[in-house]
Amino acid sequence: MKYQIKQTKELTEAEIDHILQLWDISVWSTMKPTYFRTFFKDSEFHLLLDMDESILAVIRNNFDFTLEISGEQISFAEAVGLVSAHKKKGYGAQLVRYFKDNVSERNIETIGFCHKELRPFYQKCDIEILYDKAKSIKENEDSEWINSDDDDILIFNISKERKEQLSQLSAENNAYLITKE
Repeated sequence: MKYQIKQTKELTEAEIDHILQLWDISVWSTMKPTYFRTFFKDSEFHLLLDMDESILAVIRNNFDFTLEISGEQISFAEAVGLVSAHKKKGYGAQLVRYFKDNVSERNIETIGFCHKELRPFYQKCDIEILYDKAKSIKENEDSEWINSDDDDILIFNISKERKEQLSQLSAENNAYLITKE
């Protein structure tokens, strides 16, 4: 197996097609490579490949992610889109370990999110979890602030100060996802 990081523009058309198949998101299923590269331009893709360079697992690091907490805008990298080509083979867990080591070595403040049912996976991967804190993140949808549908915040690599800010989130102390127009 081989761990590789690719910028969006470095992905081949076959890799883009494979990633879209693995993600299995209906609105993205017909996305063409040119649009994919534009849509995910602020991302890098972390890949676990087999000996034939076929994707075994993928995770995207989104660098266009800003939260407003107590009036301060804080940018994080957001780990998102983790999927393995084959379930229960350990590929996803292996990629998470490589990914965590990489963002730590590069000192990239990186968080992710998950639903309660995925907690055991991330616990097994030794990822620190801020339980039930993601619900305190509000997202703007149709000019209305709604709670995130995720449960937990995953800590891949952040400073003590940022972790403290995230751990203090609550129904009375929300964070707001800032989207660029």
